[in-house]
Amino acid sequence: MTMNTARNAAAAAGTVRAGGTGGTSLVLQDVSRSFGTTRALDGLSLEIAPGELVALLGPSGCGKTTALRIVAGFESADTGSVLVDGKDISSVSAARRDMGMVFQSYSLFPNMNALDNVAFGLRMRKQGSGQRRKRAGDLLDMVGLAEQARQYPHQLSGGQQQRVALARALAIEPRVLLLDEPLSALDARVRLQLREQIRTLQQQLGTTTLFVTHDQEEALSMADRVGVMRQGKLEQIAVPAQLYDRPATAFVAEFVGVMNRIPGELTGTGTVAALGATVPIEESVSELAGDGPVDVLVRPEGLRLQVAENGNGIVTTKTFLGSVTRVGVLLSGDVAVKIDQPSAEAAGLAPGSSVAVTLPPERVIVAPRAANPTT
Repeated sequence: MTMNTARNAAAAAGTVRAGGTGGTSLVLQDVSRSFGTTRALDGLSLEIAPGELVALLGPSGCGKTTALRIVAGFESADTGSVLVDGKDISSVSAARRDMGMVFQSYSLFPNMNALDNVAFGLRMRKQGSGQRRKRAGDLLDMVGLAEQARQYPHQLSGGQQQRVALARALAIEPRVLLLDEPLSALDARVRLQLREQIRTLQQQLGTTTLFVTHDQEEALSMADRVGVMRQGKLEQIAVPAQLYDRPATAFVAEFVGVMNRIPGELTGTGTVAALGATVPIEESVSELAGDGPVDVLVRPEGLRLQVAENGNGIVTTKTFLGSVTRVGVLLSGDVAVKIDQPSAEAAGLAPGSSVAVTLPPERVIVAPRAANPTT
């Protein structure tokens, strides 16, 4: 977003917000949904505060899209309720829920230009021609497409089409904005630009937003809170930093970010022995009790590395990532790990170098021993 576009967006936001209704709370209470023998949602409960952006993150089939479709009214829950500002809307039709939705596939009308696409929902609400065209123009200005107002979808790039779809969803002043993998069809550079723009607009307008994605980078960079789903349930919902630094389960720890598995032994005293050190366990995620073999879960930045003639590992790969370099190391016992080193310190390392890998005296996450620890 250029400086001029940002100024225009701020000015337009004042115009658009002037007719808005303010933040709206959204609550899912014990929502379940099955498709045949498949249980897509299993007692899902979620509270979203007015003006908050919450992302649901998880692997395919975890239930995140089903949850979004139930909120939108496209699917009905088998049990449970959806509440907007405390009112149960479970029996309200999708058309009457006052929700804006942005899909992965844009879903623009090919026979309408950008301005008419944005104004379509307002026309369905019988808003006057002058008023709806002004609002549509303001929203196109907000998303940086004022000059493309007369262009048709086939004349726009994928990123531009998705911005038109976003403006169209916002035009009706939705009580809740629903985003269903809206960036997955775009290339990496456009995804980065658009996710920043979506977040900026959402914060300016204060629109309560539920965002579904399988991309952890999108979720962590855009959301106020991120909910990680697994088999129809929320494993954890927290602010991005807490989700990354203090995951509640081993599944969350491995799904969010890169994680190493290192064989260790529980001592039965709240500590685990690994890589020649004994360190405390993060109790909230230990999931185990008593002595015995486990895997210690450590992020690449959580391991220490130094050149050592008779070390416990051999450098196998180096990947330059800018300020840090990710070093692949094969430990004794054929355990492969990734370690992030400041690039200046990693400059002297080369594949075949003997290194010593150590575990700092910080709390770690443990999980049941994997069948194949080298994965």
